Amino acid sequence: MSMNPFCEIAVEEAVRLKEKNIATEVIAVSIGPKQCQDTLRTSLAMGADRAIHVDTDSSASPEDMQPLAVAKILSAIARNESPIGLVILGKQAIDDDSNQTGQMMAALLQWPQATFASKIDIITNNTNNSIAMVTREVDGGLETLKVPLPAVITTDLRLNQPRYATLPNIMKAKKKPIHVMTPDDLGVDVEPRLETVKVEEPVKRKGGVMLKSVEELIDKLKNEAKVI
Repeated sequence: MSMNPFCEIAVEEAVRLKEKNIATEVIAVSIGPKQCQDTLRTSLAMGADRAIHVDTDSSASPEDMQPLAVAKILSAIARNESPIGLVILGKQAIDDDSNQTGQMMAALLQWPQATFASKIDIITNNTNNSIAMVTREVDGGLETLKVPLPAVITTDLRLNQPRYATLPNIMKAKKKPIHVMTPDDLGVDVEPRLETVKVEEPVKRKGGVMLKSVEELIDKLKNEAKVI
């Protein structure tokens, strides 16, 4: 229905890298039914050059698209679009919060990865090889990673503030190409590997009681809680 906010940040960062003449082309990708093309038009209006829609209408329902299948599709596209210097994804979807696709994609491609990026700097060293300096948020503060490109980076909320698509850019986006393909075209099996057996609430806690003596506490621990 709309772009995941983390992915919107990823698109914004890719467009900014192109504006700095670091990237030469920005390709937006979405996987799902035909309605995904509306979201891809938003990416194109933000500044992406072209888009790829992997149509899953005949393959699987959107809720059946698990992170491994998405990672396989994105990996296949990255190989087909070679050379790809950098893949930027949102760190997680906001429906299932799996936070798995970027990591799985890096493993499938055997590329380095940096997750939860709050700052990205692309540097070219003396041998003309590009590296990414990625600042990421961890429990103890900030951590900076240096990864050679090509690499997979996932974005966090504080990386940037996505721009609003202006009306002229929205009109221009209608003329930008969206290439449609299917998982079968990429040779990817998207059948679910996981099955949800049951979803249930945790057992509700009983209300606390005030006890009058240590003896009464020991009796309840022994006969009711059965922990001694």
